[in-house]
Amino acid sequence: MFRYIVGWLLLAVSVVVQAAVPVCKSFSQQGREVTFHLDNGAAFQLKLCGQSVVRIWYSPDGKLQRLNSSFAVINEELEDVGVVNVNEEASCYEIFTPVLRIRVNKSPLKLQVFDKYQKLIFSDYGDGRTCEGEKKVEYKMLRRDEHFFGLGEKTGKLDRRGETYKMWNSDRPCYGVADDPLYKSIPFFMSNYRYGIFLDNTYKTEFKFGTESRDYYSFEAPGGEMIYYFMFGKDYKEIMGHYIGLTGKPIMPPKWALGFAQCRGMLTREDLTREIATGYRKRGIPCDIIYQDIGWTQNLQDFEWRKGNYKNPKQMLADLKSQGFKVVVSQDPVISQSNKKQWQEADSLGYFVTDSTTGKTYDMPWPWGGNCGVVDFTKPEVADWWGAYQQKPINDGISGFWTDMGEPAWSNEEDVDRLVMKHHLGMHNEIHNVYGLTWDKVVKEQFEKRNPNRRVFQMTRAAYAGLQRYTFGWTGDSGNCDDVTQGWAQMANQIPVLLSAGLGLIPFTTTDISGYCGDIKDYSAMAELYTRWVQMGAFNPLSRIHHEGNNAVEPWLFGEEAEQNVKKAIELKYSLIPYIYTYAREAHDAGLPIMRPMFLEYPYDMETLDTDAQFMFGKELLIAPVVKKNAKTKNLYLPEGNWLNYNDKRTLYSGEQWLTVDAPLSCIPMFVKQGSIIPTMPVMNYIGEHPEYPVIFEVFPAVEGQSASFLLYEDEGTDLGYLKDEFLKTPINVKTTVEGFEIAISPREGSNYQLPSKRNMIFRFYVEKSPQKVVIAGKKQKKVKPEKLHDQENIFADAVIWSYDKEMQILNVLVPDSGEALEMSIVQKNIKTIQ
Repeated sequence: MFRYIVGWLLLAVSVVVQAAVPVCKSFSQQGREVTFHLDNGAAFQLKLCGQSVVRIWYSPDGKLQRLNSSFAVINEELEDVGVVNVNEEASCYEIFTPVLRIRVNKSPLKLQVFDKYQKLIFSDYGDGRTCEGEKKVEYKMLRRDEHFFGLGEKTGKLDRRGETYKMWNSDRPCYGVADDPLYKSIPFFMSNYRYGIFLDNTYKTEFKFGTESRDYYSFEAPGGEMIYYFMFGKDYKEIMGHYIGLTGKPIMPPKWALGFAQCRGMLTREDLTREIATGYRKRGIPCDIIYQDIGWTQNLQDFEWRKGNYKNPKQMLADLKSQGFKVVVSQDPVISQSNKKQWQEADSLGYFVTDSTTGKTYDMPWPWGGNCGVVDFTKPEVADWWGAYQQKPINDGISGFWTDMGEPAWSNEEDVDRLVMKHHLGMHNEIHNVYGLTWDKVVKEQFEKRNPNRRVFQMTRAAYAGLQRYTFGWTGDSGNCDDVTQGWAQMANQIPVLLSAGLGLIPFTTTDISGYCGDIKDYSAMAELYTRWVQMGAFNPLSRIHHEGNNAVEPWLFGEEAEQNVKKAIELKYSLIPYIYTYAREAHDAGLPIMRPMFLEYPYDMETLDTDAQFMFGKELLIAPVVKKNAKTKNLYLPEGNWLNYNDKRTLYSGEQWLTVDAPLSCIPMFVKQGSIIPTMPVMNYIGEHPEYPVIFEVFPAVEGQSASFLLYEDEGTDLGYLKDEFLKTPINVKTTVEGFEIAISPREGSNYQLPSKRNMIFRFYVEKSPQKVVIAGKKQKKVKPEKLHDQENIFADAVIWSYDKEMQILNVLVPDSGEALEMSIVQKNIKTIQ
């Protein structure tokens, strides 16, 4: 009898468990959308956004309704998918595209995605999902050799496997190398199994990459709908292309934004601003931007210059402009209660976030300025109101904003009292992660509305997926607050943080160079770390030197040696502006970051999965910053191909090996791939200082029989013409032959933009001996002394000339840039490039 009762109970439990597992009973279809109806009343919907992209929606109540349309996704129909056919088999349904086989098992419900070769790419694990109240969890199969990358700005290793991450925009001053979450929430990741997942849920989602089991990983949401997008691609670049198809292309910054910028927490005075500007120009250190931190305002956030700090802000801005400086000012998303006039105005108009327990404006404590009202940017009427205020300093002459504290500040996970905040579009648990995004949207759209055909410069700290449509980024408050001179680990960790930001479609970003946190009491003791910060920061797409409080971090304060080394690093970036700007265009078109992980270029090289301390800068340059105290060497990995030391242009290394190279404090380890062309320019005090300048193509020739090429991109640099095909592209190709080199300049592409002045092109080779001749159409070109060619660089030439510097072993060929096709040969039998 006992065994009978036990057996009956086990059977009952089994029946309950089986009943809990949903079974697919039928399906319905509307165009691209196929909805599977489950026996428990739930719905499981697939929408083919493209041949490689599928939206997946599990709705426990079967209603397939969401409170708000997506804040991130702006386009779900990426391409024509034709007629979507659902094949029903006895045990499953199947949908085929030219690249995918999508299988939905009936009992129990289970999703599997195969490629066209029937290789399993992605699969539910076990029952696939659980729902407990509002909480929803998805479980996915985890392979032993699977690796994950992405989630935007996150600390730690680039490979997310074995870790757990949350999405909750958090104000983390002086965050450590393992702190999570940080300021931005980008719930998009990629697997080395050639797929990406974007979880389009704005609540405090969580990702567990194998922390609970070796057999599965999971992602979950405590509220909202379980909607995610599966993206398949042949490599990471293609997956990222699908993601920008869904969430939008990154805007391009003004060209000047790619230069260096100077800031500090207490940089809120006219006299100090002028002093810093003079310091840069007096020493000939390039700089384009000077920031003003939040204390520039009279009150939060009235956009009025602080009385007593600024005597004549309009004149200050005009004088700085004449010196080539742009000024960027901070704004916070709040109105201080002490700012009675503006606070009462916003309160009476209903423009603040409210307290759901009282129905009144939420009383928000703030790091400075006293308690505030939080502006509700989800309310449409707020946009024009805010835009009118922010236009005031623009009319005075500023060039942009940095939107700070948009988490909003002091609303981290532990600040549960903030969850009573009610926004126009929902409660704070849903809106928190997109609050900064809605603010950035208003700032950008109002800027463009009131300043037609002008590119916005806006750099933000807090945001959500899709921010690339409106703003640029920076990684917040890093550094060692206990002992600023011991911030080496924090600096090292900024490399993977920045690289992961790029993978999350924040291609234009910067760290706070110097580390931001910690009082600097001994500048000589800080000199080495500061130098290495700037060397690494020179290869941030945006490069801002910034530190907390009144800690001055101008380059000349750290001693003569540091000043010279820092100046050299900054000048290196300015020389590379034509190269960087070309890749800025690629970032807009394809979503690819300029500063990119090694595996983005070499996805099949497993060694690149463990290279968090180095990165590619574009496709041609490899950068390996020194991130250890007193280090004079650097251990790094070179992928396939041959690589030249960019610092000496001479030393050649074979790829697919780890090696240790010299890394004195005066340089950053930097390599260029053999078979590359790097466009450069003369160093200027600021971008655009001289409209007439030559483009210098540094040629690192390919092996015999092969070619090096580059497609140079140019546009006006500050307007929106890049969105309307107002740009030029110049194709350059250099083929290595048995006799020398053949240079081919193809006709310039584009007709809606003209260069501001005539100019020369210079092709620069590093070769051991002078060629015999340079020939165009059978005619030998004139050879001149190196000094004469140098004198001709900035003066438009009427003919091709060339020179060879025997001491430096440099061949320069100067070509008047006509924009038309030109072919020429550099003839020297058995010519050797420097190796």
